[in-house]
Formats: sequence, structure tokens, C-alpha cells
Amino acid sequence: MTTTRSRQDRDPEAARSRDRYEPSTIEAKWQERWEREGVYRTPDHVPGKDNWYALVMFPYPSGDVHIGHWYQYAGADAHARFKRMQGYNVLHPMGFDSFGLPAENAAIASNIHPRIYTEANIANMRRQFRSMGAGYDWDRELETHSPEYYRWNQYLFLKLYKAGLAYRSRGFANWCESCQTTVANEQVLDGACERCGTTIVRREMDQWFFRITAYADELLEMDDLDWPNKIKVMQANWIGRSGGVDFDFDISEYGLAETRLTTFTTRIDTVYGATFVVLAPEHPLVEQLTQPEQRESVVGYVEQAARTSEIERTSTEREKTGVPTGAYATNPLNAERVPILVGDYVLATYGTGAVMGVPAHDDRDFVFAKKYGLPVRVVIAPDDWDGSDLEEAYLAPGTQVNSDEFDGLPSAESIERIADKIEAGQIGHRRVTYRMRDWQFSRQRYWGTPIPIIHCKSCGTVPVPVSDLPVRLPDEAEFKPTGRSPLADDPDFINTICPDCGEPARRETDTMDTFVDSSWYHLRFASPQESEAPFDPDAVRAWLPVHQYMGGAEHAVMHLLYSRFFGKALRDLGLVDFDEPFTRLFNQGLLIKDHRKISKRSNPLAPDALVARYGADAIRCYLMFLGPWDQGGDWSDDGLSGITRWLNRVWDLAVRDIAGLPEVGDPETERELVRAAHKTTRRAVLDLERFKFNTTIAALMELSGDMNRIWDRGSVTAAAWSDAIERMLLITAPLAPHIAEELWERTGHPFSIHNEALPGWDDELAADEVITVVVQINGKVRERLELPADVTEDQAFEAAFASDRVKSYLDGAEVVRRIYVPGKLVNLVVR
Repeated sequence: MTTTRSRQDRDPEAARSRDRYEPSTIEAKWQERWEREGVYRTPDHVPGKDNWYALVMFPYPSGDVHIGHWYQYAGADAHARFKRMQGYNVLHPMGFDSFGLPAENAAIASNIHPRIYTEANIANMRRQFRSMGAGYDWDRELETHSPEYYRWNQYLFLKLYKAGLAYRSRGFANWCESCQTTVANEQVLDGACERCGTTIVRREMDQWFFRITAYADELLEMDDLDWPNKIKVMQANWIGRSGGVDFDFDISEYGLAETRLTTFTTRIDTVYGATFVVLAPEHPLVEQLTQPEQRESVVGYVEQAARTSEIERTSTEREKTGVPTGAYATNPLNAERVPILVGDYVLATYGTGAVMGVPAHDDRDFVFAKKYGLPVRVVIAPDDWDGSDLEEAYLAPGTQVNSDEFDGLPSAESIERIADKIEAGQIGHRRVTYRMRDWQFSRQRYWGTPIPIIHCKSCGTVPVPVSDLPVRLPDEAEFKPTGRSPLADDPDFINTICPDCGEPARRETDTMDTFVDSSWYHLRFASPQESEAPFDPDAVRAWLPVHQYMGGAEHAVMHLLYSRFFGKALRDLGLVDFDEPFTRLFNQGLLIKDHRKISKRSNPLAPDALVARYGADAIRCYLMFLGPWDQGGDWSDDGLSGITRWLNRVWDLAVRDIAGLPEVGDPETERELVRAAHKTTRRAVLDLERFKFNTTIAALMELSGDMNRIWDRGSVTAAAWSDAIERMLLITAPLAPHIAEELWERTGHPFSIHNEALPGWDDELAADEVITVVVQINGKVRERLELPADVTEDQAFEAAFASDRVKSYLDGAEVVRRIYVPGKLVNLVVR
């Protein structure tokens, strides 16, 4: 590498005055120039470069940007800049997830119309993101509340509706009294609304669903995804695939239209031990089966269950309750009549909404049976069972007993044989069921995409013609929540004409959940100005699927799962030719302060004052230096001083006058400098590839310290020094883009450092000249030897035996085995 750096002022005081590092001045300067010259505008194709789509989850504009945002977005920006300097044509866009409850609730609290509140926040957040020095292509900015965007939400809904993947159904929904709307199962955390923390209750109502369960098995296929394993496990657990048997109990004695009560079990080997049946409170047969003497208690119990969330009802820490219906069901395998109860721990949304109680072999059933005095019959015997009563449920495999012709069989074998008998007798069948339910996406709120459906008395449910899109959200509507959609009280919105028959009709008044907006936004970023379709197929082929997605793990079973569903559905609709939206996923950790999460709703920490005092580069680097990006960190104002000292050292090193350096340097000192620069280059580039920003900065700190000591010797040439400075600045550029750009200019280089390639390295120069070899004796560390990096096995053993410490442990002992791990370990086994 070479430099054309001009000669600096030789007067130290004058140089210090002119060359002081002033972040506020240089950061504003470069942000304006990057924007003016379109440094980050990204064409779909650049000859000789592969595309790289680096996407970070876009924010809700429900408040200002806080330091928690910076933690996420600074690291993602560093990755995008790094890939750009690796030679990729990088798309790194930004937008705003501006519809939905977060923005609407904040607007209501401020008594401002959601649109006015949201757009003011977007303007401020855009300013704050620019102050961060983020390399976004602002020409591709998205705002999901704009008709230009939500028109295509409606278009995709109509496509899914036509394909049978969107539908309306009546049923029990999760209801938040505070937000005055339904929420999806995935948005209920520990029995409470994940937005406001209010306890969720159940309410019966008409709702709109996406048929995500049609893709349950496909969604379990994640082997080809380069995602954190914990996210894959969370999604697999949420989908909850279970193989079992639907088994029919006989209820014909009651003269109902339904003569069978179908239960679902994953343990059909225990069916002979069923001593009761429990129905979910919402089961349609509860009312018909409840006997007159039990009606009052059952009705009261069902009403209470409706006020309790599914999460609370199924909690393992909650006592199981139930009430008898007074009715009985007959087990067709052994002709035994067993009581039917209602219990809120049974969910109508799982299996069939009815379960057989087998207390001897299920912990929950065992506790329930003991509480209500129900029989406990052993049908799977432990090896040492003597026929006595069990003290607790026996869950392990064993030998079949009290099971008619299956007695004596291993329970694992009887599972298949009993299922065969049930299917042969047409009293049940094998079935796979899932914990995941269809995605309920309709909301009784104002601030969302109107669902493009018309309800006609003559024609029924009629989709809005595509030519009439978008169905616009009226600005004049009352937006405060009342328990039903505010749009239902807007006659100008609700009254319309049926497109099929021309008669008066009414619009659908529910709006879409904000997660619909974010389920396909990654596609829209490829062609955000496209006006004839949701996205340009050629642009999508150029950029998608996303090469690297970045964001929080809290979206594992919401946004990430919904986006995967949309990808597969759009593939089947012929709109895309791939089915996984995000090839790689990286989850940043959680930033905390004073032992609490930093968030806009609690414990916020505003960045503007910090940027004004320390500069954006210092904040960026401090956040990335706190620890591994995927593990989070603990913010402390005091910690910023170390980063600012380092940045000042980088500045000082780069602006030093090199005119006085010798034409011929000391060979050993020069080699030390060159090796330090190449070692740092290798370490930093490899660490940046793995999102190890903290160790990259640590390596740069070590290099700056080494360079400072080497400079003081005064025995390196200008060429060697300039090469080291160039390397340091190029590696610093993705992390601290402003200071790197300023110093790149000051050292005589053309604009812009962010268009430069990362430096390479010489493996020989980057190799460690000295390595540490550990000596173990009988598995215990007894010595550490500093040896040449190219040490041979014989030389390593020779050095070990020559060590006085090793000799003291070998005195009088016999070496019976010698083990050598090249470059790492000498292991001696002695007796």
C-alpha cells in the first residue's frame, strides 16, 4: 500500500490546535456528503459484484430512537459496511413498521391522531438514524401506513383469500380489555398482552384467519436455514407436532345428533386405564350433555373460564379444576361408563377439545383424579410393580396390564396394536395434530390496513375488486378504542355498493394486525416504487432471499414464523420462486441499564445528548465493544471514556507528521510493525465475518498501542507506517465510519473509504512467531512453554523435559505414555 499524504505542520502546538478530534464537526460533514453523493444508493446490479442483502428488522415509530435501538442498528450497519468492503453490492434499506397497536396506543396516550403522531416520529427517527451514520439506502424507505404500501397488503390478502388461505370464522379469541382488541396466541405472554401487560380473557366473536396450519409440516423443515438453533427449537415447539389417535367414546344413550364423543391422545396404550373424560369449556357438546342438576355449576364454570387466558389455564403451576356434567361416556373397548367433566385445562383449540383421563399414567390426570375422588387404574406396570396403589403417576414404558388381550405386551408394542384394533373397529383413527393454530390477524382497532371485504345481504362475503384498491383508511374516523372497530361508526367508510349485484352493502370494519405488514416487507424493499405489483419479479430475483437478517429473538414465533408462512404461500401462488425469506439469521442480545432492559416503554436512554457529547462513532463502538453482540451488554456511561481515548489515539496516530521518519528503518522494528498490522487484519476480518465486533475493536486497540510504542522508537519508514495506518483505518471504517472517512481524506486518499476494499494479509506475516504449549502430567497442567510457532513434536518434548518445573514432577516417576497436540499440548502419563 502507498500514500500521498501531504506534509503536516511541524509545530506541535499548531498541529494539535488544528488537528484536534472534534466528532460533532466531522460527523455532520460526512453525513451530508454521503447523502449528497449517494454513496449508499444501491443499484440492482453492479458488473463484477455479487449482491448481498443485509436486512435489519425495521422499527415501530411509536417513540424516539433509544440506545437499545442503537445496539441493534449499529451492529447491523457495521455488518453491511463490512460486506460492502468485501466487494459485495450491498442492499441495506430502512423503513418503518408504522401501523398497529404500538403507534396507535402511543398516539392515544398523547391525544394526537395516529397519522400525525406517527409521521412526526418517523421524521425524528429518520434524523436520529442519520446521526448514527448508518449506511441506509434512503431511496428505498418504506412506511407501512402509506396507501402505496398497504394497497399491496390488501392485494396479497385477496390472493390468499382466493386460494383458501384466508378465511372468516366465529370462535373464541384472546381479548385485551386495555387495548380493546383481539390478539393472536403468539402475542400472549404469560397470560398477558405482550403490548400492555393486561391479563388476556376469552371472547367469542367473528375473526379473520390465515391458514398457517396448512404449512405446519413445511414450517418444521429448517435444516437448510443458517439460523440460531434456539430459534428453530422455539418454532418447532410452537408448531408442536404430535402423533396420536382420535378415539370415540359412546354417548348414544343421550339421544343427541352426535352419538360419539371424540378424544385425542398421544398415549393410546393407556386407553384401558381411562376413568373419566374432560371437555374444554368451549366444547360444543358441553351444553347438550350437561344434566339439569349440574347446569348451574357448569354454566358458572364456563363463564369463569372465558375470563381466563389459555396460557393461564394450561400453566403447570396452576391447580387443575373441573366440574361434573352429570353425563357419562362409554369406552367401547371395555364397555365401561366413565363420567364426563368440564375442565379449563383442556383447550378447544388443541386436539378435539376433549381428553380421556388416565390418572395412573399422566401427572395432570393423577392430581385431578385424587382431588375429585376418581378411580386410578394401572394399565402400564413398572417392572417391580406388586399390584399396590401408585404414589404418583407412572409415565415410563412398561408392561401392559388390565388391558384385555394386550396384557403382557411391552407398552411400546401395544401402542400400534391397540391403534390397529381401534381403526379396524371404526371407533377411531390415527391422526397428527399441532399445537399451532391458524393465525388470527383481524383487529378491532383503527390504525391498520382495512380488510378488503364487503358484506352483502344477497351475495354474502365479497372481495373488493383489485381495481378498487386501496381501500383507504379514513382520516376522519374516531380512533379511540371502544371494544369494536372505530370504522364501524364511520358511515362514509362502512356504506358501499356490492361489486357483484350493485345493491347497498357494508364494508368489513376490522383492520389487519401489524404483523401482516412485516411478513412481506423484505420483498417490497427490492422495488419500493413499483406501482403495478407488490414487487418487481426481476428485482426480487436479484436480491432475494435475504442473505443476512438481523434482529431480536423475541420475534421467533411471531414475525419470523409469519414471514416464513408468507414465503411458502406466495411461492404456491406463483409470485416468488423460493420459500424461505431469510437465509441467515443473527439475533443480537439484550442491552440493559441498571439491571433492566432499555426500551421506549420503560427505562429509556435517549442517544441525542450522548451523541452531542461523545460523537456517534464513540457510541457505536462502545455498544459493539460491550461484549459479544449475540449476548447483549450492560450500559454504563463511565465505559465511554475508554472508547473515546482509543478513538483519540487512532486520530493522533493518523495525523502524525511522517516527514521526519527515516528513509531506511530498523529491520526488526519494521518487521514488528508489519506483522502487527497483518495479524490485526486477519483477526479483525475473520471476527467481523462472525459478528465479533468486540474482539475486532480489541484487536484494533492492541494495534494502536503497538503502533504508538513503535513510533516512539523512531526507526520505521514512512512507507511501513502509512501501510499500517491504512490498514487500521480500513478495518475501523465499518465500525466508526466518520472518523475513518475523515482520516482517510487527511492522509491524502480519494473519497470514499467506504468504496474501498478491505486489506488482505500475508499468512506468514500474520502467523504467531511464538506460541504457548501447555504441559500436562496425568491430566494436570504443570507448565506453560513459550516455543517457536514452527516447533516440531521432538522439539516440544525436548523443551518439556528440560523444564525445571516438569523435572520436579517427574522425579522418580516413569513416563508410560507421551501425547502431543501440535502447537497446543504436551501430555505425559506417568506412574
